Amino acid sequence: MHGSGNLIQTLLRHGLVDLYRLWVFPLVIGSGKRLFADGAVPAGLRLVDSKVSSTGVVMATYEPAGEIVTGSFALE
Repeated sequence: MHGSGNLIQTLLRHGLVDLYRLWVFPLVIGSGKRLFADGAVPAGLRLVDSKVSSTGVVMATYEPAGEIVTGSFALE
């Protein structure tokens, strides 16, 4: 969803997003509007694809995976 933070919030609230394509840029420039704002419904996501550009941009594709499954960062 390019350019409309309000529309994406409405779609998320009604469960109308079936694919997330998130690009993470390797820089910090300050504050901005949050994609997953306060009031967003918690949901699990499953990584279905990822790539890294030559400049370090991570391009990840996720799809909804139902309820949140919690885990641990402990080494096994």
